[in-house]
Amino acid sequence: MNEEQTPVSTLEVGQILTLEIGPVAHGGHFIARHEGRVIFVRHALSGESAKVLITQVTSKICRGDAIEILQPSVHRVVAPCPYSGSGGCGGCDFQHIDVAHQRTLKAEIIREQFSRLAKIDLEVSVVGVSPESGLEWRTRMDFAVSPVGKIGLFGSRSNEVVEIEDCLIAVPEMNIASLASRKWGGDQRLEVAVSSTGQVNVARGGRSISGPTRLVEKVGSHEYTISPQSFWQSHINAPATLMRAVVDQLDLQYGEHVCDLYGGVGLFTAELARIVGSSGKVHLIESDRKAISDAEKIFADRKNVVIHNGTVESQLPKISKVDSILLDPPRTGAGEMVVTSILRIKPRTIVYVSCDPASLARDAKFLVDGGYQIDHIVGFDLFPMTQHVETVVKFSRKN
Repeated sequence: MNEEQTPVSTLEVGQILTLEIGPVAHGGHFIARHEGRVIFVRHALSGESAKVLITQVTSKICRGDAIEILQPSVHRVVAPCPYSGSGGCGGCDFQHIDVAHQRTLKAEIIREQFSRLAKIDLEVSVVGVSPESGLEWRTRMDFAVSPVGKIGLFGSRSNEVVEIEDCLIAVPEMNIASLASRKWGGDQRLEVAVSSTGQVNVARGGRSISGPTRLVEKVGSHEYTISPQSFWQSHINAPATLMRAVVDQLDLQYGEHVCDLYGGVGLFTAELARIVGSSGKVHLIESDRKAISDAEKIFADRKNVVIHNGTVESQLPKISKVDSILLDPPRTGAGEMVVTSILRIKPRTIVYVSCDPASLARDAKFLVDGGYQIDHIVGFDLFPMTQHVETVVKFSRKN
């Protein structure tokens, strides 16, 4: 070995190490180091000393679970859920962290992703959304079915089903205890949706097995009748929270034209159409078949809403006159092709709603390099107890 080379330790799955836990990283884990190797550790906290069980070792990455905390952080709490922790359900990453500090960590992740991927330094805060406990907020859940017919959730990075009797982040109306008491045949996932009007639908393989086959959602003065399988924000207060944030930042005027990219069933389109009025226009672009079907019914009588059935990549180049653009893409983000189409149109304002800081930072760099500046950024804690965070960013064209 060359004397200048740093020795790299040989680690094995099942090995237990005592480690000092470093900063939070994107993905629900914290960074620790051992003899030249970076280890991504779940169930830990910055500043802690912990015994860590190595769970994965590859040539590029090493992962582990904190199984004993030797020196706890002041931000550590007893996880309210019995399925949290090493070997448990993989749904929640941060149950062992007090809710206020979860938001601090999520703000750190957003800042780090922008700094590393976009070379943009910014200040950002993550705002809490009721319920403040971080529990009883989720209105959509997919459950796996174990080999013996019990519902459960997959373990972290695992295909093994962890059977559960309840889920504390689900809204009570989901009545998971009742679902858990039954034996389910087959291995099709169980999909449960609860609407803001109290309706509950249970489906398997995309087919309803109980409850109404159309759910009524209400946000402010708007009403949406949708398929239970169409995308809808899972946090009970996310639709109203994001609606306010988007409208505030778009600052639309009567008669303007706006695009709602990845518009789904039209959550935002309804309010945007009201604001721009009869002489304005909203272009909703969506590729999901069920969402398009729902949107066409919801806006059948709205002459100022134009629905484009197809991918944003294929449909946006067909539109030339736009004052503002709203985009709320999936976790993978918009990408360079979509951003290039946006830059061609040159909208006055772009508001980007993101559920992934990494893809957001990448796309922000494309926009900034294309002549836009960030005027506003805020995070919303719409996925408490998990590592996920929703971020809303306003871009304006530089003069």
